[in-house]
Amino acid sequence: MSAIITAADSATEQQSQRPQAGTAYEKSSQAAMIWKERLLPWLLPVALILAWEFAAKVGWLSSRILPEPWAVARAAWSLALSGELWTHVRISAWRAISGFAVGGGLGLLLGLLTGTFKQAETLLDTSIQMIRNIPALALIPLVILWFGIDESSKLFLVSIGVFFPVYLNTFHGIRSVDKGLIEMAKSYGLSGWPLYRDVILPGALPSILVGVRFALGLVWVLLIVAETISAQAGIGYMTMNAREFLQTDVVLVGILLYALLGKLADILARLLERYWLRWHPGYQ
Repeated sequence: MSAIITAADSATEQQSQRPQAGTAYEKSSQAAMIWKERLLPWLLPVALILAWEFAAKVGWLSSRILPEPWAVARAAWSLALSGELWTHVRISAWRAISGFAVGGGLGLLLGLLTGTFKQAETLLDTSIQMIRNIPALALIPLVILWFGIDESSKLFLVSIGVFFPVYLNTFHGIRSVDKGLIEMAKSYGLSGWPLYRDVILPGALPSILVGVRFALGLVWVLLIVAETISAQAGIGYMTMNAREFLQTDVVLVGILLYALLGKLADILARLLERYWLRWHPGYQ
């Protein structure tokens, strides 16, 4: 009898250990998957840098045309030690943030207005679409005449560029909200501002955040154009000044800075999506 009881106890212990082993395996698999998702996107950039370094070392690339990555890193380190790099980054970041706040804020407000009220769409949307098709480069002479060459001209160009992605996606998001959800909410007694706040805005939020993400990337592209207007500081000024003196390594530092800042802006946009859309099945 005691042997039977002992055998039964050992079987019970084995059964209790199996779920723990399974849980540990699942946790390790999830951790491996997370690390794979984090490292895999950087595989192609690292491979390109290694190929670039190899091509420079064997002489396939001229240092005047495309210096090796190590030379670019040395130039960036020298600029960072002198403090010049951080001054240019700070000024460019301020221009980008200010332009995005002005243009994105106006795009959000007008998108909500035209998306909500048909009369506002009829009155404003045609004019906005006509302005949207004017290239930013074509506005530079007029902007200089209006604002001169100070910070106002740069802020205007960045603002008007980021306005349209936010406006279009906000308008589309409001108009794309499921009518069935609105009718169901009305049947539960929601109307007016509570209906707009609890049903329409959450339904439009995924599309709005797509516009925000696109605008956060576009702002750095527009900043390159804006900083060619007689700027005295900024990443664009640093790059253009280096071009005059044939400092290709510094030019590449400026280009890579725009790429890194654009990536940081994209990471910020994705974090905002994950936070504000944590209720959405597609973002969990």
